[in-house]
Amino acid sequence: MKNIYNVPQGELIEKIALELKKIPFVKPPVWTEFVKTGVHKERPPSRDDWWYVRTAAILRTTNKLGPIGVSKLRVKYGGKKNRGVRPGKFYAGSGKIIRTILQQLEEAELVKKAEKGVHKGRIIAPKGMSLLDKVAAQISGKKPQAIPKKPAEVKEKKQVKKAEEKIIKKPEETEKKPKDIKDKPKEEKPVAEKPEAKKQDIKTEESQEINESAETKVENKVEEKKENPKEIKKEQLKEGVPTAAELAKKAKND
Repeated sequence: MKNIYNVPQGELIEKIALELKKIPFVKPPVWTEFVKTGVHKERPPSRDDWWYVRTAAILRTTNKLGPIGVSKLRVKYGGKKNRGVRPGKFYAGSGKIIRTILQQLEEAELVKKAEKGVHKGRIIAPKGMSLLDKVAAQISGKKPQAIPKKPAEVKEKKQVKKAEEKIIKKPEETEKKPKDIKDKPKEEKPVAEKPEAKKQDIKTEESQEINESAETKVENKVEEKKENPKEIKKEQLKEGVPTAAELAKKAKND
């Protein structure tokens, strides 16, 4: 029982359908070639062996939900019909198909009639249970196929190994690095001058040059005056300063 629910259910149904083909009691009627599985369907099934697949699905459902009858199975295999502009409406599946399948399974002794309280219908028979266990064991016994590794994954693994090797080697390098750093003197980085400081330096240099030029002009004028005594007298007269002759006359009068 445990193996049935531990395997992929789609694969389980496909394998059971193959086993049902070997049973002579399970055979599709003649009308299965053109019949639809319900009013909600627009076309008949596309698979040729759809009868065996539906029989396998009903066998699995009786094991899971039994006792179960035709009416509940019709709801399970029903669907919504496309009614064009009008909203879709649910319709039950074909009762003829489900009833015929249950009769064939009962003849093959895979299911049997039973009653549990209020519920009446078919349940799984021991022969049907052994069939399900057998197929589930075949599926679970398969070894998983090894997926071939992609070249990109191989490259990633190599890169991871290289990174791990570098991480292992790093502690030795970190022990040596502090000694090397202590031995080396720290290099002073040049401080970047601010643009405002540069402007102030330019202004001070310009003012110094102006003062120096003014001083040189004054000195040149003084030297010129020493060299030309006539100009000195003229300047003294203009300013009202007494000359040497005037001072001598004043001294005689006194």
